[in-house]
Amino acid sequence: MSSESSLASSAERLSSAGLRPTRQRLALTSLVFGQGERHISAESLHAEASEAQVPVSLATVYNTLRRFTDCGMLREVLVAPGKVYFDTNAADHHHFFYEETGELADIPADHVLLSKLPPAPVGAEVSRVDVIIRLTPANR
Repeated sequence: MSSESSLASSAERLSSAGLRPTRQRLALTSLVFGQGERHISAESLHAEASEAQVPVSLATVYNTLRRFTDCGMLREVLVAPGKVYFDTNAADHHHFFYEETGELADIPADHVLLSKLPPAPVGAEVSRVDVIIRLTPANR
């Protein structure tokens, strides 16, 4: 994909989400979504931006990823306190988390069967259920 068509695609994606296509958002959108479905952290995206010579602060990367999450472009996956990944696959699904490497892998939603959830507290409703299955090497 040419850089012009990538920018047009990024601008269209941002506009569809109701976000203003600023220069930094356009560049980060191209980086986040230009490689297919994946899981990224703010730190890894900041490193990619630096490598691509996109001048952006880590705080801006965090803020942009939060905005993308708020408008449904990304899903946030909290794997541990302070350890958040952002998933380009915003559809309902679950994850394997490889504890030694920090890698996430998707599990299709229909591969996890939940037979019973507790009732939601009064005044609340379940919006979604995220299952994270933590993995360690088998032969320890």
